[in-house]
This record gives sequence, structure tokens and C-alpha cells, in this order.
Amino acid sequence: MSDSLHARLREATAAAHEALERDLDWEARVATLPGYRDLLVRLRGFHAAYEPAIAAALADAPFFDPRRRLPALDADLDALDGAAPDALPAPAAPWLDGPGAALGALYVLEGSTLGGAVIGRHVARLHGEGVPLAYYAGRGRATGPLWRLFRERLDGLPEGQAAAAFAAGIATFEAMRGWLVSGPG
Repeated sequence: MSDSLHARLREATAAAHEALERDLDWEARVATLPGYRDLLVRLRGFHAAYEPAIAAALADAPFFDPRRRLPALDADLDALDGAAPDALPAPAAPWLDGPGAALGALYVLEGSTLGGAVIGRHVARLHGEGVPLAYYAGRGRATGPLWRLFRERLDGLPEGQAAAAFAAGIATFEAMRGWLVSGPG
């Protein structure tokens, strides 16, 4: 196949990704500091469920650990109001059967790191320099190299694992949409 697995995954998840972007209405949610905090709480819950599942299915800490975003979410919530991470809501953890599924789910989280910079700049303009933005600041200069390494890993998956990556990517976008837009909490 001439198209990379990354390109095929992007195409396979496009409708679920568009639904998340359409329904999230992030600009309205971050318009106030309480709304921004609520979004961070919801994101923290999602990452608390998904990061351990992805880490377990990948079984490659040197690759995955630099991609963890829970510490950034915890730092932002602590700076806002000292929220105890273990007291925050979280969805059910997903079942990710192997590296293909793990990389499909991680595709969603990695992509949100890239897009998050736009949200971070918007939040900073709205709420000033003192607003905590560790989550939306991404990884600074490491962002590009980490994204390239992720794409290489994804594109290196055996073709037999592509279907698992596509299914997990779609399911992760749908779960994120459900959790961030209408989930309990």
C-alpha cells in the first residue's frame, strides 16, 4: 500500500474526530476560569483512564513515558485550586489488546498535544499570563521529534495490526467525545 498507516488512520478516524471537535465547543468552555478548570478536570479523568491502558498494551515505557500528560494536568489543576487528583471523575478504562490498539488510542492523545497549542494561546489571551497552561503548552521543542517517532512507530506496525489501530482510534475519539461533552462528573 502506498498510503502510510498514519494517513489511513487519519482517514479512518476523520468522522469521529470531526464529531469531537464539533461537539466540544472548547472556546465557550474556556471562556471562564471555572469552565477552563472543568475542561481540565474532564481531560484529567480521561487521561487517568487511558494512559495506564496504553502503557500496559504498549509495554514500552521509554517510548510512552515522555508522552504522559497526567503530570501536566495535575500541575494545572493544583495551580488553579489544589484539586486532589484521586478525587476527580474518570471514565472506565479501555481494553486495548496489543500494540496496534494502543497506538490507535495514542494517536488521539498525541494529536491533541499538537492541536492543544491553539487552545493554550487562546486561554492565555483570555485569562492572562498567570493562567496555568502546562497541559496546553505541549512538550515545547520535544513536540515535533516525539510526533515523528510516534508516526514512525505507527507506520512500522505490521499490516495485521492496522484494523486494531483503526478501531481503537475511532473508539478513543468517540469515548473522548462522550466523556468531555456529556459524561458524568
